Amino acid sequence: MIKMSTKQKIILHRYRDGYSERKISRELKVNRETVRRYLAEYEEARQKLSNAENENEVLIEEIIKVPKYDSSNRVNQKFTEEISQEVDRLLQINQEKRSRGLHKQVMKKIDILEHLHDLGYNIGYTSVCNHINKKLAKKKEAFIRQVYDPGDVCEFDWGEVKLEIGGQLRTLYMAVFTPAMSNYRYAVLFNRQDSAAFQMAHVLFFEHVGGVFRTMVYDNMRVVIRKFVGPSEKEPTEALLKLSMYYQFHFRFCNVQRGNEKGHVERSVEFVRRKAFCKKDRFPTVEGSNVWILGTCNRLNTRYNRDNQGKRPIDLLEVEKKHLLPVPPSFDCGLMDQCKVDKYSVITYATNRYSVPDHLVGKMVDVKVYPERLYCYYENQRICEHERQYSRHGWYIKLDHYLPTLTRKPGALAGSQALASSPEEVKIIFSKYFVDAPRDFVELLIFLQDYGYDFDKVNEAIQRLNKTCPHDISLDKIKALCMQKDVENIPPINNDDPILKQSLAQLEELSMLMSNEAVFNVKT
Repeated sequence: MIKMSTKQKIILHRYRDGYSERKISRELKVNRETVRRYLAEYEEARQKLSNAENENEVLIEEIIKVPKYDSSNRVNQKFTEEISQEVDRLLQINQEKRSRGLHKQVMKKIDILEHLHDLGYNIGYTSVCNHINKKLAKKKEAFIRQVYDPGDVCEFDWGEVKLEIGGQLRTLYMAVFTPAMSNYRYAVLFNRQDSAAFQMAHVLFFEHVGGVFRTMVYDNMRVVIRKFVGPSEKEPTEALLKLSMYYQFHFRFCNVQRGNEKGHVERSVEFVRRKAFCKKDRFPTVEGSNVWILGTCNRLNTRYNRDNQGKRPIDLLEVEKKHLLPVPPSFDCGLMDQCKVDKYSVITYATNRYSVPDHLVGKMVDVKVYPERLYCYYENQRICEHERQYSRHGWYIKLDHYLPTLTRKPGALAGSQALASSPEEVKIIFSKYFVDAPRDFVELLIFLQDYGYDFDKVNEAIQRLNKTCPHDISLDKIKALCMQKDVENIPPINNDDPILKQSLAQLEELSMLMSNEAVFNVKT
């Protein structure tokens, strides 16, 4: 094939210089048949253009087109019809395997080539690839851009994030909201992708924007679709129906594998995750990571966006707020459940065990579960609460729940799960001062519970005793010092009360004793 510059010289030599075909062939060192062919094509195109009534761009392009080989009549010499049928048969087998869920066991192009070689066919890899690509080529889909009214549509989706929380790598789930008109972004992190987190995310978002959008859009996530009814109908979950009734919004679902039907939030999940955590992915708590991602969203929403015709999302949200439905009081997104208290005075929820007061052994208690807290009720009275845990098969025990039983069985305290789950300061004081007197330690805990004192009172009392009588730290002295400041602050309401007089006398005697011991220690 000759170059465009050679074609130009052939035409100029013929029509400007008057060269014969033989002379052109000799000077340009091109075959005479080639010269004759290009001259004939040029003459035919010029003739058509001169006969045309109007100037024709197609004919002009025909005159000045670049030389190229005519491959339209070429046929495959080695890729025969027999080979084509064999390749089509293997592609059909691959399709059947995919329909059975065996997509990891299909034949790749190189496997098909090796199979053909085993059958004795002499064929190249490129020929096989070209045929398969032609067979599997799909027509590209066209999309219709939508226009949205203010306050009408908001899209929701989940995204997965891996962060180091408190030195441990954890997987968190990011709930993302994006109104279709303003492209405003809001995200919050949860430990699980469950119904409670789904409902809590909506409560936080509606309170954040100060209104409710008329239509919420979801894909086929499990927290919103209970089951598929027929080829296209979907039955919503109870959690979604409760939200929809309370906040009075409509909802619709995307078609299967049609993320473009909620393209705003589909893009927002990747965008917010990358902007928030590409540089920083270590946080002390989940709350700290939520503060960080909220700050990231606020920063993104104040940037000018070309998708919003150069306007900021936060400014467009102000336009949408005028059309939002009013926000009712916060929706209670706790999920109710019933659990039986076992012989260890614990209930089991999501494989984890939480303690309850030991007088409820064998009883059924109501449990209200929130994304971060867990509340226990018995006969409509709250009996305890726990921080919700997301580990597996863990024990989360409060020592106070077992004090009545430990009063009768003090020897069981030292090796108990209740003591092992207690704060470190409690275990230290027990092992240092009460390991041989577990009954006194149980009495101390009951004393703190009855008077509503925290364990800091015990630490302060022991610190004072260590300065005066470090070798004689007893239960009575700790209790007396814990009550000392409270008794000093009580006004003398009834000086004739014998119990009050006796208590004040004992405290005064103890104070004098401690003062004398302090003086004795200084002299020695």
